[in-house]
Amino acid sequence: MFLINGREQETLAASDRATQFGDGCFTTAQIVGGSVSLLNAHLERLQNACERLLIPFSEWDLLQREMVQLAVGHERGVLKVIISRGSGGRGYSAANCTAATRLLSVSAWPAHYDRWRREGITLALSPVRLGRNPYLAGLKHLNRLEQVLIRSHLEQTNADEALVLDSEGWVTECCAANLFWRIGTRVYTPRLDQAGVNGIMRQFCIRMLAQSPFEVVEVNAREEELMQAEEMVVCNALMPVVPVRACGDRLLSSRTLFDFLAPRCEHPN
Repeated sequence: MFLINGREQETLAASDRATQFGDGCFTTAQIVGGSVSLLNAHLERLQNACERLLIPFSEWDLLQREMVQLAVGHERGVLKVIISRGSGGRGYSAANCTAATRLLSVSAWPAHYDRWRREGITLALSPVRLGRNPYLAGLKHLNRLEQVLIRSHLEQTNADEALVLDSEGWVTECCAANLFWRIGTRVYTPRLDQAGVNGIMRQFCIRMLAQSPFEVVEVNAREEELMQAEEMVVCNALMPVVPVRACGDRLLSSRTLFDFLAPRCEHPN
């Protein structure tokens, strides 16, 4: 179902800047037992994105109530929340935008994630690279054409997920997940100050690792450095954590990091 500005409907104005320019942001949350996992973190993500994109949205209490209400009755599902700048005439100027648009939807949880957690996944290097832009880096904005192309190329392979580099060749993320890898007790994850999405589950994993025997380090790394890993895991708010069994020709069998993170990320709060 879809809820647009509080009304159950599936029609968005053709003039809305989400459709005209991808002018907005979104977040995707897991519903478990009728509740939104990491609800506050998802709201903070949207608030931060609106501030950086200069979208004057202020109905945060109302949005929170709608998110909570939509989750009720769903044992497991996916809640997606989009905030666009709204409608405001032709052209790039936002001067005539009077009210932001909030769009919420609920859909089925991707059941294949259970199999991925049991069996592990394979990664294939994507030929599509992410553009570097420090002003937008980390945000989950509505301009997802890079990810659409990454997914399109991925679907031409036998791999489960894509290993994605930025335009300078730095390891950045996967198509729809963040990446961690382990060497000994040190855990690495790409820096996301130039490209990529700073995912909710990535942030949660970093907090968990900061309270563990592992040392977590955010780095700029090349593909060759990644291939020295003893273990890799990917994560997003829905998975929430999945082990990697192969990255290209590199086979991985260790699950030390996965075994630490998985139970902590299964029902985060």
